[in-house]
Amino acid sequence: MSSSPLVSCELLASHLNDPGWRVFDCRHQLSDVEFGTKAYAEGHLPGAFFLHLDRDLSAAMTGRNGRHPLPDPQELAAKLGAAGVSPATQVVVYDDAGGMISGRLWWLLRWLGHDRVAVLDGGIGQWVAEGRPLSTDLPSSAPAVFAQTIVPRDWVLSTETVLANIDKGELCLVDARSPDRFRGENETLDPVGGHIPGARNRFFRDNLDAEGMFRPAAELRREFLALLAGVEPAQAVMQCGSGVSACHNLLAMEIAGLHGAKLYAGSWSEWCSNPARPVAR
Repeated sequence: MSSSPLVSCELLASHLNDPGWRVFDCRHQLSDVEFGTKAYAEGHLPGAFFLHLDRDLSAAMTGRNGRHPLPDPQELAAKLGAAGVSPATQVVVYDDAGGMISGRLWWLLRWLGHDRVAVLDGGIGQWVAEGRPLSTDLPSSAPAVFAQTIVPRDWVLSTETVLANIDKGELCLVDARSPDRFRGENETLDPVGGHIPGARNRFFRDNLDAEGMFRPAAELRREFLALLAGVEPAQAVMQCGSGVSACHNLLAMEIAGLHGAKLYAGSWSEWCSNPARPVAR
């Protein structure tokens, strides 16, 4: 397996029966939280396990910590271990949304110290388009120890740090939401429209081509460097509405060879939960 954060359907197909590989289905719709569970039951990649964005890849909401707070590291590690993921396991994650949801699990695994993870380029749509099989069988696995110790990497910024940066200007905040929501228009998910003052906008879907595949690394690199405008990648902070599609921009930066950007996991939904925080439109 190469160190690329992407894997092709062809390569994954050649490893479907490889005991050293594990596949996870992450399909989800914000408008129908049971969509992924139902879609998985109707057909998934052979051997794929299912992880739910709300129940597995996020912690409980408090009204102050955003719509998709980061999950407890120990609990997520236990779920991964139950599916047979050990430090030596190559993990592949997929969805039906160009990597918008599976990118979250890709990032979470690396946050927990597991670098052997890749996103299926094109997701289940590309898999089916290539004429590859689906299954309704539920996989099972002997449990594994995900890691002897779980020490998440220092890749997450707090709201306090982001707030302080409005005056300091040391970090480049990049918002992955659509341009209209960034402007404060057509906001249907959060109670307040707008964006964090000083943030720049990079709609995560701009990382994909018309077929839903990731665009070439050279193109992504050129566009992200233009967006950062001289700011080092390690000083970039990705955010979105709830810390999910922001991971898509982090994935695109890794594809582009731009390493070290961090995540404001609470993102806009946490930011706007306190009316004292400033809003730009």
